[in-house]
Amino acid sequence: MVIVDTDVMLLAFAFHRDPRQEANHRFLETVQKRGLVLPIYSLMELLGQLSFNLSPQRLSEWPIWLQDRYSLTILYPATAESQAEAFFQAEFISRPFARMQQYPMPYLDSLILNLAENAPDVEAIITWNARHYRNKTTVDVKTPAEYLG
Repeated sequence: MVIVDTDVMLLAFAFHRDPRQEANHRFLETVQKRGLVLPIYSLMELLGQLSFNLSPQRLSEWPIWLQDRYSLTILYPATAESQAEAFFQAEFISRPFARMQQYPMPYLDSLILNLAENAPDVEAIITWNARHYRNKTTVDVKTPAEYLG
């Protein structure tokens, strides 16, 4: 499973003059056949960024123009209802805070790493901001260009 960071998907919809567009497009076209995985936190961050330029109607249609278009699977944290309070504390406060203490990093990045590390069969996290994740996780971190080789 290949987990895609927010910036890879954002580049597909914005910053059309960015020199990484060609590599980003090739990466998405290559791996979408196998299916891409987008953490729920990245989805919400992406939709938040796109909300400045999309109508509420268009934004609500994200399953069609985003999920279906790129064959995305949305990765959610797993929890049992009876353990919801303990889960919330660990998932959104304790583990991210511990990681931020060990490795200075943004809160959302720590959430994404926790989710990726706890998901089965993760091959890599793909991001244009690999430096934000490298040496902070056991998961392989690559840029789209590095992934394509």
